[in-house]
Amino acid sequence: MLMAHAVPLQDHRVRWVLEQVAVVLLGVFFYFQVRGLTAASRTVAVDHAHDVLAFEERLGVDIETTVQDPVTDSDALSTFVNWIYIWGHWPVIAVTMAWLVWRHREIFLRLRNAMLVSGGIGLIVFVSYPLAPPRLVDPDLVDTVTERSYAYRVLQPPNFVNQYAAMPSLHAGWDLLVGISIATAAGSLVARVIGCVLPVLMAFAVVATANHYVVDVAAGLVLAMVGYAAAVALEGRRSRRAGPSP
Repeated sequence: MLMAHAVPLQDHRVRWVLEQVAVVLLGVFFYFQVRGLTAASRTVAVDHAHDVLAFEERLGVDIETTVQDPVTDSDALSTFVNWIYIWGHWPVIAVTMAWLVWRHREIFLRLRNAMLVSGGIGLIVFVSYPLAPPRLVDPDLVDTVTERSYAYRVLQPPNFVNQYAAMPSLHAGWDLLVGISIATAAGSLVARVIGCVLPVLMAFAVVATANHYVVDVAAGLVLAMVGYAAAVALEGRRSRRAGPSP
């Protein structure tokens, strides 16, 4: 009798996981299609970049060159930040979501919903405020990811890339969401430390590789937390609808 009940429950779990995988893949495909197909004027994107730089100067946070200088002077450090930027984003997101969808259902749903909300808002910003990244504006900055590595062209083909989608930095924002999820679900101190360190390293890497301005990082982190708050609110609403456990 117990085995008869266990098999349908296992089948239901597998079906639910497959459904979630389909939702995530559809969301990723839609995100890249919209992000990649959005046309933007280079002139407008560069003008916005100068506005951002002027804003950073007023705040005293125009440190992109200062952050990158030691990176370009060291092959080891350049490789390190490139690996963080490339392998610390989509591969880490995929592995984390695969772990959570199987082992920690509620945390997976929270992460998924937070990414969907923040990604949707991010797409609106990409369309309405095209922004050229530092590597395309400042001749003193180096596009370390393109010039010193090839993996990113495989993980994110050029036809899916909008080079004027610097604001906000969802590399930084989504890694913050992933880090929170890892730290929340982790059962070991090492995993919790990884969850805490991951978004910090990515925030550094996106600036060090000249892909984002400091304010892009700040905007990405704020947007991620807006998505997280929305996901928590949805979670609370779902719990209220389900009612108290019997």
